[in-house]
Amino acid sequence: MTQRLLTLGIPLLILIIVAIQSFTVIDAGYVGVVKRLGAVQPSYLSEGFHFKSPFIDSVEDFDIRLSKVETSAGASSKDLQVVETQIAVQYSMTPELMPLTLQKVGTRSVVERTLISPSIMESVKAITALYTAEQLITKRDEVKSKIQGQINSFLDETLSEKELNGLLIIANVAITDFDFSAEFNRAIEEKVRAEQDALKAKNEKLRRVTQAEAAAAERTLAADAAAYEIEVESRARADAIKREAEALAGNPQLIQLRIAEKWNGQLPRFSGGDSIPLISIDNIDKP
Repeated sequence: MTQRLLTLGIPLLILIIVAIQSFTVIDAGYVGVVKRLGAVQPSYLSEGFHFKSPFIDSVEDFDIRLSKVETSAGASSKDLQVVETQIAVQYSMTPELMPLTLQKVGTRSVVERTLISPSIMESVKAITALYTAEQLITKRDEVKSKIQGQINSFLDETLSEKELNGLLIIANVAITDFDFSAEFNRAIEEKVRAEQDALKAKNEKLRRVTQAEAAAAERTLAADAAAYEIEVESRARADAIKREAEALAGNPQLIQLRIAEKWNGQLPRFSGGDSIPLISIDNIDKP
């Protein structure tokens, strides 16, 4: 019985192993590259179920989804400041080129280590040298755009030599951080503090000027009001004098009345006698 079980079991076990080795399943977001006795086959396997030659074919899975490489690159700015740049690159890979990539470069981790990371470091150094440390901050979007363009240029040149044009598609480049030296950070803080003090002094000066202008305007308005009041009074007085002059000219008896109103009742005295001269009221107003 034992011998019979062994006789039936061994072939069944071999059959099961052969069956398992005769197919492969590629997950979503991956492609499979077939190596037949170590030789890379030109066609790739898309996601899903596939047959393969048992014990002869092996399948290498490649992730073709959007992925990210993060690295730190040190460089010197245009004003010779040491800058440590933290940068992240999002990329994807072209499925049709996976067999040739495995053959000429290697797996995805090898692609990142030998192609993408060096392109990032070289590009960051080249672009950082074109800007001062302050410009790297104030022109961040422009710097990022130029770094991305430099990375694409570096990769295109490298991949062209290996006949892998279009292998890597750069979706986005993000500068996550700029790390400057302690001396530069201290200088920036002092500059910001000085600018804040200058702005505060400017605002204080503006406040004082505004107050002075308001006071001057108030004095001008008061002077204009006083001048207007004097002008109005002068016109009123002139009109009164004019009306009185016209009234006197039209009624001569008013002149005598005004003289009588101003007489204090005392007669003039003359030396040389006690007699009091009589003066005609009618002749008082005559020269």
